Amino acid sequence: MSVSRARVARRIAAAAAYGGGGIGLLGGAAVGVLLAEVRWARRSVGWSDDEPPRADGCYGAPFALRSGHRPLRLGFLGDSTAAGQGVFRASQTPGAILASGLAAVAERPVELRNVARSGAQSDDLERQVTRVLDDGAVPDVCVIMIGANDVTHRMPPARSVRLLSDAVRRLRAARCEVVVGTCPDLGTIEPVPQPLRWVARRLSRQLAAAQTIGVVEQGGRTVSLGALLGPEFEANPRELFGPDNYHPSADGYATASMAVLPTLCAALGLWPEERLDVTRREGILPVAEAAAQAAAEGGTEVAAAPAGQRGPWALLKRRRRRVPDEAGAAGAAGAAEAGEAGEAGEAAGNPGAREDTAPGAGRDGRRVIR
Repeated sequence: MSVSRARVARRIAAAAAYGGGGIGLLGGAAVGVLLAEVRWARRSVGWSDDEPPRADGCYGAPFALRSGHRPLRLGFLGDSTAAGQGVFRASQTPGAILASGLAAVAERPVELRNVARSGAQSDDLERQVTRVLDDGAVPDVCVIMIGANDVTHRMPPARSVRLLSDAVRRLRAARCEVVVGTCPDLGTIEPVPQPLRWVARRLSRQLAAAQTIGVVEQGGRTVSLGALLGPEFEANPRELFGPDNYHPSADGYATASMAVLPTLCAALGLWPEERLDVTRREGILPVAEAAAQAAAEGGTEVAAAPAGQRGPWALLKRRRRRVPDEAGAAGAAGAAEAGEAGEAGEAAGNPGAREDTAPGAGRDGRRVIR
């Protein structure tokens, strides 16, 4: 199965690299059935037009007094998942959770700038990259979460991967580290019936594997979210899906964020490098094989192989979803636990600190931990 998935992913990535069109993965006879089920699923899956809460701002500001360094700059790009659609508090969005966790691990403040847009497909990444690079200060690291809308809107996978690769290339050229959370497993959406659920799972995993190849070849890192969230979301849909039965709940975003945090820290050299664990099937593999394995097992990181390796090789690590100490754990969870802006409470990783609003916080949701 992984060999077949690797072959498909490589074909999609090759078509993306050389300007090819889409690759047909379904027979014409199945299209009619699937379109009918798509229409039914759209009526069954709820949707919210509410704007996601804005979480831009500074996290872990008290660390500035200890470190003497400027804040780390974290950019967030992508679709409604990156924006935090489905929750009502800025502290529950993945950007806020990761900014808080990164601040605790780095013991430095983190400035979060989120330019993600609900409903975005990969063709919106060019605009988002321009915004985040023209903001006056290039981010130290950017997180991209994209792909679900490409699948549901039937964007040719080769075009989807090409657009993502172009975005990663521009960010890396600007000396920005890049971490991509690959396409989620759409087969976990509860109201979607079979065989559409099976097809959605297959297409989203194939796209996730192809995204991994494209991102790694441009010098970025990926974290597989689909298979990680898949079993957990299927087992606990009421807890991990939000009110619309499509976007994650606060717990769901926290689960995804904890999978991304170790790779985010590793990209900045903040995570202790561990020896490859052969018992966990970690190692240096052909990039297509690493991508296929990652698509099948969530929380798996794929990055470029160390210098000196010949050919298209990649480093595959199954990072544990943990932080190195209690302060890090408090920081990673702090954004989800903190109260609404303006409430006093324990700031992430800073016992006794107070979380207040910046000027205008009541209007735009900007959050500053003082």
